[in-house]
Amino acid sequence: MPARQDEFERIALPLTRGLLGFARRLGLPNGSAEDLVQSTLLQAWRKFNQFGPETNMRAWLYRILIHLHYEQARRARRRPVTISFMETGRQAPGTGRDSRIEESLEVREALDRLPAEQRTVILLAVTEGFTCREIAEILAVPIGTVMSRMSRGRQALREELLAEPRGIGQEIR
Repeated sequence: MPARQDEFERIALPLTRGLLGFARRLGLPNGSAEDLVQSTLLQAWRKFNQFGPETNMRAWLYRILIHLHYEQARRARRRPVTISFMETGRQAPGTGRDSRIEESLEVREALDRLPAEQRTVILLAVTEGFTCREIAEILAVPIGTVMSRMSRGRQALREELLAEPRGIGQEIR
């Protein structure tokens, strides 16, 4: 058992920083992202006997993380919606914010408005550097589906970022 534990720690634990960054880019608050990564590592450890030497550990862990994320999202949709009556004020564009930060926030908000499937594919490709073939393996979908989601997601981002700026409270579609 200790040899197997050492092997798991040697190949899985160095990937935790990347998993955490990806979980945050999925839009999770810091604590939730950390919980998701912990759950991912726990599930990976429990199923480590299924891990073969030819398996891509990085892709395997991301697949577990995404599966757990979708599972949590399904559970959250079943809960009643709560609405805050307190509106937080937003700073108007161009009033003291660095333009790069503002652009970064616009991209982040545009990404957050994408359907989850498109956002996940784009994040895996752009921020994590996975190939379409690896993404297809991670998500357990055909490569054509990955390419389609990537194309539609990029087009939606393009349209979103070129659109007129919205005021507070305006939503897409």
